[in-house]
Order: sequence, then structure tokens, then C-alpha cells
Amino acid sequence: MALFEKGLEGLLEGGAMTGVAVGVGVLLLAPGLLPAIGRAMRPIAVGAIKTGMTAYNQVSSTLRETTEDLVAEARAELEAEGHGGRGEHGRRRSRTAATSA
Repeated sequence: MALFEKGLEGLLEGGAMTGVAVGVGVLLLAPGLLPAIGRAMRPIAVGAIKTGMTAYNQVSSTLRETTEDLVAEARAELEAEGHGGRGEHGRRRSRTAATSA
């Protein structure tokens, strides 16, 4: 244990050479460690993406349903008021007529 503590103290008190040695060690270990870390993290990442997709689907379907209910309510109120959602002359205008006017 004392050897570990002395090694850690030496690492923290070391100068630029210690930093370079640690950097070289990390570079040498990276090709072996990164794929192993990637394999270990893949199921976690897939699970997180699946959870996000499920949450998105639930929220979007709730939002769609709420929006449809609001549109239906507004349409019913317009029809009850006698407007019926028509133009100023009581009939719908085509898109081409609306854009050219």
C-alpha cells in the first residue's frame, strides 16, 4: 500500500516528464482498451436509445391526440356559431385562388 501511495505522490509531484510518460502509456493502452470499453458500453447505449425512442413515441402520440381533440373542439364551436370554417362568402377558396389574390 505504501508503494502505491509513494508512486502516486511521485506522479503528482512529477514534472513534464511524468506527464509525457503517462500520455505515452495511455496511447499504448488505448488500442486495446477502447474496443473493450466500446463493447461494454454498447448495450447501455442501445438501451438508452430504445428508452428515448419509446418516450418520444408516447409523448408524440399524446401530443397528436391532444391537438386533434383541440382542432375538433374548435371546428365544432365554429359550426355551432354558424361560421362552419368557410371563407367570407360562405364557400372555400382554392389554394390557387388564395395565392393569386
